Amino acid sequence: MCNRDQAQMETIESGNGSTSEVSSREEQFDINSWLPITASRKAKWWYSAFHNVTAILGAGILGLPFAMSQLGWIPGIAMIVISWVITFYSFWQLIELHEAVPGKRFDRYHELGQHCFGQSLGYWIIMPQQMTVQVATSIVYTVTGGKSLKKFFDLLVPSMSNVRQTYYILFFTCVQFFISQTPNFNSLKSVSLLAAIMSFGYSMIAFVASTIRGIEHHREVVHGVRSHTTAGKIFDSLNGVGTVAFAFAGHSVALEIQATIPSTPNNTSKKPMWKGVVVAYIIVAFCYCSVAISGFWAYGDAVEDDVLISLEKPPWLIALANLMVFVHVIGSYQVFSMPIFDIIESCLVQKMHFTPGRPLRIVARSTYVGKHASFQWFLISIIFGVLLATLSPTGGFRQIIISAKTYKLFS
Repeated sequence: MCNRDQAQMETIESGNGSTSEVSSREEQFDINSWLPITASRKAKWWYSAFHNVTAILGAGILGLPFAMSQLGWIPGIAMIVISWVITFYSFWQLIELHEAVPGKRFDRYHELGQHCFGQSLGYWIIMPQQMTVQVATSIVYTVTGGKSLKKFFDLLVPSMSNVRQTYYILFFTCVQFFISQTPNFNSLKSVSLLAAIMSFGYSMIAFVASTIRGIEHHREVVHGVRSHTTAGKIFDSLNGVGTVAFAFAGHSVALEIQATIPSTPNNTSKKPMWKGVVVAYIIVAFCYCSVAISGFWAYGDAVEDDVLISLEKPPWLIALANLMVFVHVIGSYQVFSMPIFDIIESCLVQKMHFTPGRPLRIVARSTYVGKHASFQWFLISIIFGVLLATLSPTGGFRQIIISAKTYKLFS
């Protein structure tokens, strides 16, 4: 009798354990159904295409002619082609790794890191690095958005030229307060599509305008490298390599973009994601080569670090291009911020036991966007130093010293 009672008690305890485990699994499922990366898995392959165009084809393309002037024709084109091939191959690797384990999807970078290095070590190896890249990119886009909007108004409404750039950056931030409330990554498809169209648009403006300028004034252009001393050539080469490398971004959201695509054992997410990446990289190759070659061909070693500045006229066309840059970085900001929102909201719900819902999302995301506006000038210095350390430490440092002589903070 006692043995049977004991067996019944063990059965009950075992049942409670199973119930607790099932409850835990249901809770985890509910969290993933709410978090922005995994809440909706209804994306099509073309969503992948324009998400990746938005992430990769950024304002960095406008600096490629300047990089060409530092590297020269053959090294410049070679560096662009090599960067394209390496990053294209890296994308293929990430797509394959997303569902490398049967029945499991690595929807976030730290999940893949945890699979490789263990739960704790994998998380802390990957998460800080990804957060650094995402936050740095968001800050750069915030400043770029404000700067482009100011240029737009300065060209079309000269009477507003005395308005400080800080106010335009704050306006960009206010726009982000509203768009950041988009529930999940898949809900950004319209914003991301518009951003992709804008990035292609200002790339084509730079390409066509530079080509016309080159046809009219080609005999006046010198196509040598900018520096004439050995030290200058070395420093400029390093900086040019860094500029090209920085232009090829987007990998830090590759797994998150693929997470929005549905997957079944018979039809995994690999094929539609890869199809979208191929289309995106064809567009990237065309835009990067056309802008880099036409800009350097038209202006030679006198090209500015932003080819739109070299265009000079007509003012309305340059203003339109700057407006397109502004609209594009609005969408890019959101694409790069979604993984950050996911990490913040996951921590608040799982670690701090907040109730998932719209109020939590509004407070968390608004706080993040607001912190950007408050500390962007401090953080941009730190992040820019990190970029220099990883991309072009020596050449970039020299370029900063040269630019600092004429740079005005909060201009």
